[in-house]
Amino acid sequence: MTTAKVWFITGGSRGLGRAFTEAALAAGDKVVATARDVEPLADLAAAYPDDLLPMSLDVSDRQAVHEGVDRAVAAFGGLDIVVNNAGGLLYGMVEEATEEQVRAHLDVNFFGAVWVAQAVVPHLRARGSGRILQVTSMGTGGGMASVGYYGAGKAALDSVSEALAMEVEQFGIKVTIVQMGGYSTGLFTTGTTATTPQPDYDALRAQLEEMWGDDAGPEPDTAAAVVMELAALHDPPQRLIVGSRSYDIVQEMDQARAELYRAWEHLSRKALG
Repeated sequence: MTTAKVWFITGGSRGLGRAFTEAALAAGDKVVATARDVEPLADLAAAYPDDLLPMSLDVSDRQAVHEGVDRAVAAFGGLDIVVNNAGGLLYGMVEEATEEQVRAHLDVNFFGAVWVAQAVVPHLRARGSGRILQVTSMGTGGGMASVGYYGAGKAALDSVSEALAMEVEQFGIKVTIVQMGGYSTGLFTTGTTATTPQPDYDALRAQLEEMWGDDAGPEPDTAAAVVMELAALHDPPQRLIVGSRSYDIVQEMDQARAELYRAWEHLSRKALG
């Protein structure tokens, strides 16, 4: 008989987090699903009263995160799989964003994930095992106009996660950077904070909107199936691109960067070091 795993999923009320929560419950596991507003989880809580614990949590509040993780451990006796998924989108050009917007964005997308990692590691270390899945983005290798702060937060989390993976592997904890592609998650609607547009960028903004089109992307349950398989691996990869089209795009981005380096290798090598 397979022992049920205990998941701790941030941003679990909608989008990818909701899909991960549903998939884990369907597999017979137990889930602590956190969100600022857990009301959208009411139907799942009614269907899985013994297996789902909805938890109201603002991941930008470090003390609240530590207290929430302690409550989760007390409720289910421990944690096995932690999914750092909570996040939002700050849409706008770099110049347009206010200090308040930038700080609030990074408080959730970067610092929130760091606080969760800091809170769960002692519990996982005590058990001598555990998985931490850090949800970043296929775009962490470079910035894109109008979503630069989103990319910055995910790139910072990507870098910290590589360091974290090296630090905690000795304790039996595996960290995987999950580079998500574009899915229909509501990120560009309910999850978006927009800057006040400056007319100077109108042409570029129109060009970007035309390039992206209206396709919201596939449903997140296709990504959830991959995450379930990833979480079950005995020896998981340190990073994984989720999405066939996204995989191709990342390869193209990496190739373009490599070609740029080679084109200017002669200048790079003029300096020692």
